[in-house]
Amino acid sequence: MSKQAKNPVGSIETMFEVIYALLDLGGAGVTELSVYLDIPKSTLHNYLSTLRQEDFVRKEGSTYRVGIRFLELGAAARKQYPVYEIARPEVNKIAEETGELANLLIEEHGMGTYLHRSRGTEAVNVGAHIGTCVNLHSTALGKSILAYLPDARVDTIIDRRGLPAQTAQTITTQSELEQELNRIRERGYAIDDEEHHEGLRCIAAPVLSNDDRVLGAMSIAAPTNRMRGDRFNEELPQILLERVNVVELNITYS
Repeated sequence: MSKQAKNPVGSIETMFEVIYALLDLGGAGVTELSVYLDIPKSTLHNYLSTLRQEDFVRKEGSTYRVGIRFLELGAAARKQYPVYEIARPEVNKIAEETGELANLLIEEHGMGTYLHRSRGTEAVNVGAHIGTCVNLHSTALGKSILAYLPDARVDTIIDRRGLPAQTAQTITTQSELEQELNRIRERGYAIDDEEHHEGLRCIAAPVLSNDDRVLGAMSIAAPTNRMRGDRFNEELPQILLERVNVVELNITYS
């Protein structure tokens, strides 16, 4: 179920349709956009010229692309989350110590967004980047956040976002998810066993405030062949939980 604005402004909705289309297409000309969005060329010209005037779209020949000015907005939005500045050095240390990919994710509007990623010497490239949004139920990061949200909030997220499958291993029923969230609370961390990317495992733990509000989550991700045995069950969880503990202490006393 999508959250609907009480009195949506049609022109703003169309503007975002144009922006997201440019992202989806990797840039496009007016004719291609017109077909893709089913919007008249004359209307598109008006939106594109306005976005270009404000430096949110750039033009290369006849191709329009999303402008770099969006980066300014994203960086400013990220700084509104205190966990970012405090957790970033610890995420970097995890990557350096393990050699793997380390991440920081927060929840907003029922989705998970990567605020920071750090690559160790052996880290794999999984395609996501800072700012990428993911469904919470399909990642260890997201599940560790869901485990510490109020039940009513979890229900609202599921109603709005659903439980779509990313791989054959993704949890897709609410009863399964509830059982998984109970296990996470008992264990103290979450596991993603090829639930978001085939061939990739992930361990994640929530970052909690001193009044037990979940502020985000940190993780270690690696190929399944490096996420086995004692390394997967003991070594990496211990490293992760130690770094999360440092972040939580720094948040409490900052």
